[in-house]
Amino acid sequence: MPTLPEKAEPPSQAHRDRRTAESFGVDPARYDRARPRYPDELVRRIAGGGTGGTAFAVLDVGCGTGIGSRQFQAAGCAVLGVDPDARMAEFARGTGVEVEVATFEDWDPAGRVFDAVVAGQSWHWVEPVAGAAKAARLLRPGGRLAAFGHVFAAPPEVAAALAEVYRRLVPDSPMNAASSRTPLELYQEMFARAAEGFRDAGGFAEPEQWRFDWEAPCTRDEWLDHLPTTGGLTRLPPDQVAEVLHHVGAAIDALGGSFTRHYTTLAATAVRR
Repeated sequence: MPTLPEKAEPPSQAHRDRRTAESFGVDPARYDRARPRYPDELVRRIAGGGTGGTAFAVLDVGCGTGIGSRQFQAAGCAVLGVDPDARMAEFARGTGVEVEVATFEDWDPAGRVFDAVVAGQSWHWVEPVAGAAKAARLLRPGGRLAAFGHVFAAPPEVAAALAEVYRRLVPDSPMNAASSRTPLELYQEMFARAAEGFRDAGGFAEPEQWRFDWEAPCTRDEWLDHLPTTGGLTRLPPDQVAEVLHHVGAAIDALGGSFTRHYTTLAATAVRR
């Protein structure tokens, strides 16, 4: 979810930035604690009311600490995660998720097939057409590929404080590139490109795009816990992260110490023909 201006490079090229893609495991416990869960309706629509055991098999691509994986398990699915970061995989295993360490493109399915291939906050790190083509080979006929993620714009005062301190600390970062589009517009473009990748890969019915709007309260401490898990901060040294959190915390204090997070969860999805 955006908390800094988006990179200047097109969203379809994000999978080439492997340093950022594999930087989120610096603090898996924080990531798992601070990152939001996915709407229950999204999980239900994908799982179709799976009854457990091997009745509905889900492959979670870029499963991270297992946030989405555990939600699908709770819905009665048998879940296998794949993630390139051994630190994230180790944490997920500790929560009861089976995980294999590899990028999705290099992962060996060893003949296994699935009812759903899902990717929460991670499909932009996968080559869009090759990844979709591989997913099609892993899905049973009628199985679903679903890439989804959250978008959220902080209150203007909080966003301005973050952008100002980030520009000062990391002036040459492409994250400082200005954009005339809103975070929602940027993410809508990203998921439209994901849908194009599904279409170009072949083997799928016409892709669909889903949208879920929801909100949640957020305290100062909760937001400052979340920020270091985002792509703009995962590669900063601790002293710079601390300075960012100090300035953003002051902005939230000026709002009364909390705010309401208005989220949109977007999904690009298609059914295997």
